[in-house]
Amino acid sequence: MTISLEDGKKVNATYNDMLIKTDQSVMSGGEGSAPEPFTLFLASIGTCAGIYVKLFCDQRGISTKGISLVQSMKYNPGNKLTDKIIIEIQLPADFPEKYRDAVIRAADQCTVKRHLADPPIIEVNTTRF
Repeated sequence: MTISLEDGKKVNATYNDMLIKTDQSVMSGGEGSAPEPFTLFLASIGTCAGIYVKLFCDQRGISTKGISLVQSMKYNPGNKLTDKIIIEIQLPADFPEKYRDAVIRAADQCTVKRHLADPPIIEVNTTRF
């Protein structure tokens, strides 16, 4: 993954020939032209849970039509960090009752969530070229 610093407050990542754009909000001095990096981090949690829900349903032949996930965050003003993330899996009325707890367990298998539970060491270095 290569991170490039662009004009203004834009910082982009290139990974496997895909460009992931970020910008800061207008309130933070950016143009608001792309999500902020922290927004992408939060979205990675919900979308990761979502793919596990989708895989669970696909493996059982359960339609995903009408299924959505709603993610909310609780902000801690003391340390200025998000201290709780709640993901609500909204299921249609015809979703099989016997799978309600299992679909939660599937979402809990999210790789992003598991990395937060056992975070990697992040090392930052410099090089000259």
